[in-house]
Amino acid sequence: MPLSLIGRLLMAWLFLPAGIGKLLGFSGTVAYIASAGLPLPAVGAVIALLVEIFGGLALILGFQIRIAAIILAIFTVAASIFFHAYWAVPADQQMVTQLLFNKNVAVAGGLLLVAALGAGGWSLDARRAGKN
Repeated sequence: MPLSLIGRLLMAWLFLPAGIGKLLGFSGTVAYIASAGLPLPAVGAVIALLVEIFGGLALILGFQIRIAAIILAIFTVAASIFFHAYWAVPADQQMVTQLLFNKNVAVAGGLLLVAALGAGGWSLDARRAGKN
């Protein structure tokens, strides 16, 4: 199994379950988004769950991976700014919040590498290009 597929599966592990969780716990997701003071929390919840579910599936399948990875990277950084703003929490909460923020920044970096390099082997993108 190529490393590119393993990497895509591990990144999808972050997004797909989170998107499904948002779908199954939609009202809680809306309340959480509203608690951050963002406008139109129901719209935000729908966008978030769609990005995470379809982005996670795109990672697994290696389909339209460059577009999916860019969208997921932007989404991840934006979510980190709004929901892991370690600079705005009490000192006793900063360490964990900063760790989550930094983890998401690193994930976004990995997604940008996927966008730059493509899906690699064992992907629908490679199959369409005749490389599988």
